[in-house]
Amino acid sequence: MSAIDPVSLGIMWDRMISITDEVLSALVRTSFSSNVRDSYDLSVLLFSANGMSLAQGTYSVPSFTGTGPATLRHMLDRFPPGTLHPGDVIVTNDPWLGTGHLYDINVMAPVFRQGRLIGYSMSITHLPDIGGRGFSATGRSVYEEGLRLPVCALVRAGELNLELLDLIRTNVRVPDHVVGDLNANITCNAVAGRLVLEFMDEYGIDDLVPLSRQILDLSERAMRDRIREIPDGRYEHRIQIEGEETPITLACSVTIEGDRCHIDFSGTGPAIDFGINVPLCYTRAFAAYAVKCLTTPMIPNNEGSFAPITVSAPEGCILNAQPPYPTGGRHIVGHFVTPLVMGALAHANVRDVPADAGMLNLMNFQGRHRSGRGLSNIYFASGGYGAFDDLDGSACTPFPSNMTSTPIEVWEALTSTTIERKALLIDSGGVGRHRGGLGQELVIRNDSGYLMTVSCLGARTEFPPLGIRGGKAGRRREYRVNGEVVHPKGRYSLAPGEVISTVEPGGGGFGDPHERPVDRVLEDVRAGLVSEEGALRDYGVAVDLEANRAWRP
Repeated sequence: MSAIDPVSLGIMWDRMISITDEVLSALVRTSFSSNVRDSYDLSVLLFSANGMSLAQGTYSVPSFTGTGPATLRHMLDRFPPGTLHPGDVIVTNDPWLGTGHLYDINVMAPVFRQGRLIGYSMSITHLPDIGGRGFSATGRSVYEEGLRLPVCALVRAGELNLELLDLIRTNVRVPDHVVGDLNANITCNAVAGRLVLEFMDEYGIDDLVPLSRQILDLSERAMRDRIREIPDGRYEHRIQIEGEETPITLACSVTIEGDRCHIDFSGTGPAIDFGINVPLCYTRAFAAYAVKCLTTPMIPNNEGSFAPITVSAPEGCILNAQPPYPTGGRHIVGHFVTPLVMGALAHANVRDVPADAGMLNLMNFQGRHRSGRGLSNIYFASGGYGAFDDLDGSACTPFPSNMTSTPIEVWEALTSTTIERKALLIDSGGVGRHRGGLGQELVIRNDSGYLMTVSCLGARTEFPPLGIRGGKAGRRREYRVNGEVVHPKGRYSLAPGEVISTVEPGGGGFGDPHERPVDRVLEDVRAGLVSEEGALRDYGVAVDLEANRAWRP
């Protein structure tokens, strides 16, 4: 196949992305769990026959996008291309081969055209349950956390592996939802194969590899050009975050040499016997994502963008944990990798580094619906986004991952709980020339009539989201069970009528708060984002709402 002209290449590239978006829609429409259907805890990717990622669904989480290519290589080590057949489906949820914990299933299907392997599709979703303790951070070993599947065949030449399905069904709390989500993954990969073949027929393409090479080359070239704009040097950053009982140190250095970037996490604290350890695959994904956000954010993701970036971490540190360390809540630590790397690059005067974000809060609810059927559902909430040098942070916006929250009406119907309160928290955003995004308060009551277990998987309770360049920190997160403050990574029992509540943190502010224009402060007070007392205390601005005016005394 000869080189494709730029206009045609752009059209074909967009078509590949539209294919992944349609595949993603098929996955969402056929899934059984709210994790996929409402919260979009998923990714869809397409690969050429040489195993290079071509395109991802637009609404995909960055961790899965970053781990998917390595997962495919592990799958092909176990099932080499010559052993695959049309109708095969290969799966794994191994934390060190997949996405870093057991709760995500990686599902791959080879795509054949006229008897020849021409590519692969992959979908990744967070399962509603995988047995063991259930989704939580309280495991002391990976063996406590659930059923660990090596790379294995779920479907062979169109025939379901019924023994494997029975094994999974026997080990999980909500088998219909788990098996339903597995079937949704099988279905969406079948859709991917059909759409890719239609695309190839329409454009008269016999091989995706030449198209892949051009797309990857353009992405890699753009990334190298942007890295080259960063001054050569070694840039370091170090932060502390809360662990189980004592703080954990995360450290990194970013070395820029010409058009290459190497990120090293030496100096990071050791893995611990608590389920917040991070396998290197997950660390690598969020480290590369940080560089991508600050260099070529508008170019679609594929392996070309990540070719100039290498990542290393000392074996046995909490960012390169080894089996059998538990990894159930690996996002609690792993999500800090992106701001850690961004903090290092801020020392190189890279633009668009935001202040700290409040980050995601995950709460896993397990028990029984008032109808008596089992339930296992995750509620995603979020703190505020950090401010930028030219923009306020958004309220209740996740970072660095991008899951969405289940609508209240849907959540209450699924879980037999009642959300008593969900409201923005005034004055919670970090003050600055640009204000951090607001956090929120959330109160959930168990109305199922049964005992319910809630696992909290959050951070930012000891170390708030920090401001940058004179901006102040946002409000910290807090969990309460029946009004009593509890550990942010604990597992708690709610009797009928009891409540769990959380205060979600605000994002950090950017710049000197006394440089914030008076009219912006007045606007915040009118909108209920900043109190009159907070305006005077934090910004030095007096506000008279009745007269609709504000001034600095």
